[in-house]
Amino acid sequence: MFSSFVKTLPQVSIFHNPSSPASVRALAMLRSALSGPYPTDKPAAPPLQFNLEVVESTPPTPDQLKSILSFLTTPGTNDVPLSFSTFLSAHPNAPAPSEQPHTPAGISSLAARNLDALKWPVVVDWNGGRASVGDVEGVKSILEALRQRRDGEVKDEDTQQPKGWFF
Repeated sequence: MFSSFVKTLPQVSIFHNPSSPASVRALAMLRSALSGPYPTDKPAAPPLQFNLEVVESTPPTPDQLKSILSFLTTPGTNDVPLSFSTFLSAHPNAPAPSEQPHTPAGISSLAARNLDALKWPVVVDWNGGRASVGDVEGVKSILEALRQRRDGEVKDEDTQQPKGWFF
């Protein structure tokens, strides 16, 4: 009867490559936020609550890449969409710019064959519509947004508020 008032936990995924130092740091940061006080400089703060999905050594699917790209914007501007090349690394084993794929299917296929071609980690807050690609600072931003939601500093869009005469 009251199932519409149930609050769901945010779903956060990390596409993780254990050979990437940035990916290892990001995963440790996410796990720490779940198990210890967050932020860490406030020992009385509770841990964050979210469902963490760790996808190890597997790139996002083409559909996931499309969604993730829609969550990203160019730093400093909220309107400029990025291209799929955002997901590609500058690693020596990655293809040259002229040989890089420009479609989600091409990028997913390339990354499945050559893990070094993708920027790691790819971290996504599916409920909040936020993502970070190859950037630990972006992971901190996602965690901060989750903290603000937990602490009531931002309106929780997922909460179903009853409507009627009592409001």
